Amino acid sequence: MSHRGVVLMVVLLVATLGLIVAAALAFWPVRDAGRDRTVGEAELPHVEPWVPGSLEGVLATQLIAGTITRVQYLRALEQIAARDEQRAPFSLPRDDAPGSRP
Repeated sequence: MSHRGVVLMVVLLVATLGLIVAAALAFWPVRDAGRDRTVGEAELPHVEPWVPGSLEGVLATQLIAGTITRVQYLRALEQIAARDEQRAPFSLPRDDAPGSRP
């Protein structure tokens, strides 16, 4: 290997090591020296509780919380679907393509 090849390899090695160190420092967790590692109550942002906007959302919330069973959830969804079918029936247009059944 020539002198120029050795210099090129050293430069590439130093550049690669520099990139590795920079990446490690960029993702290294920051820790203040004067503070405890636990987060205090005063530092947490105030978060409003999530409120479902539909009956299905209320049922899903109750299912996740364990206040209703999966069977109760499915039965309630069936009742909602039946009610929706009575209020606004969903009808598909006829398919007039050749070979379709009347």
